[in-house]
This record gives sequence, C-alpha cells and structure tokens, in this order.
Amino acid sequence: MEPVPHVNTNLRRAPVQQRSAERLARILDACAELLDETGYEQLSTRAVAVRAEVPIGSVYRFFSNKRALADALALRNLDSYAERITSRLAVIPADDWRRAIDAVLDEYLAMKRSVPGFALVDFGAPAPDEDPADDANHRVASRLADLLCGHLGRTSDEDLVRTVLVCVEATDALLKLAFRIDPSGDRAIVTETRVLIQAYLARVLD
Repeated sequence: MEPVPHVNTNLRRAPVQQRSAERLARILDACAELLDETGYEQLSTRAVAVRAEVPIGSVYRFFSNKRALADALALRNLDSYAERITSRLAVIPADDWRRAIDAVLDEYLAMKRSVPGFALVDFGAPAPDEDPADDANHRVASRLADLLCGHLGRTSDEDLVRTVLVCVEATDALLKLAFRIDPSGDRAIVTETRVLIQAYLARVLD
C-alpha cells in the first residue's frame, strides 16, 4: 500500500516547479541541521536562509515564522516515517502483526538516531499545538492505524485508532525516558517498551 502524503497546510505557497521544490527541501534540511546545533529557541528564519543559501524572502515565501518551519519539518518526518514503514511491511507476512509492530518501533528508533533535527522535532514542533485534537501523537496514531490496517487486511475504526493512540502515547513517554538515560536509547527500556506495546495490542490483534 502506497503511503498517502500529508497535506502540508503550513506552507504559504506549495512549490510547483522542480526548482522551487528543491529550494523548499534545502530550507527544511537547513532547519533540521540548525535544530541540532542551536535548539528550537535559538532557531531563526534568517539563520535558516543563510544555511540554505537562499534569500530570506524565499523562506517567507513558504513560511510565516519558525513555528511553521518546524511544523513543516515534522510533517515531512511523518511522511518519511510512513514510507519507511511501508517498505518494511512489504516483506512482512500480513498475519504477522508482531513483526509489523517491531518494524514500526525500529524505524522510529532509526530516525531518532540518524535524522537531523529529529531529536527536537520528530512529528511535532516543541511548542504546543493550539488544537489539542490535532497534536502530533494524534496524527501519528491515525497514520499508523491506516498503515497497519492496510497491511493486516483490517478495517480501521474509532476503537482501533484509540488503541493505537494509547500505544503511541505510551511509547513516546517511554522512549523519552530511554533517550534521557542514554543518548542512543537505553536498550533495556526499549526492550520493555516493545514488550509492553505488543502485550497491549495482543488484545485486539490476536
């Protein structure tokens, strides 16, 4: 099943030409690099423009402020995460939901350890969303429920999305603990997280 890209509502103007799309990608890449170097509070649209080697007007053509920049980076991360999971699911039997969940967790850990800016902006900007019902974990849960249902041949419904949301919230909290203990993610906490999530999901997926 092909992932459905999230419509990026943070863009003032969607890129149409290839050159414009490449410039947008450079801006987001620069934003990610600077997040690792300076943190979110010190991030500025001017610094992003300098790093991306584009005029400041090019940044404002797409984004109104640094929050919109971070939100767009988060949505790009979510699209990339969905693509990585889809590739993994393609070689996992449809009846093996435990391997599918392992793939979901493994790909998150891989991005956490290697993708620039991901430690601060994974699937949501550090500043809280104005709409609690549209926060990062809700978006991730909805996307994962669709991907898993497509792979397992199930129909997504409100109950299943809620179950996945509980897993996402629990995993988010536990992995924050794992990465506080060890910058690469404490292996024991990661293992316990995997056990907890699979035991919880067994109620509805077995």
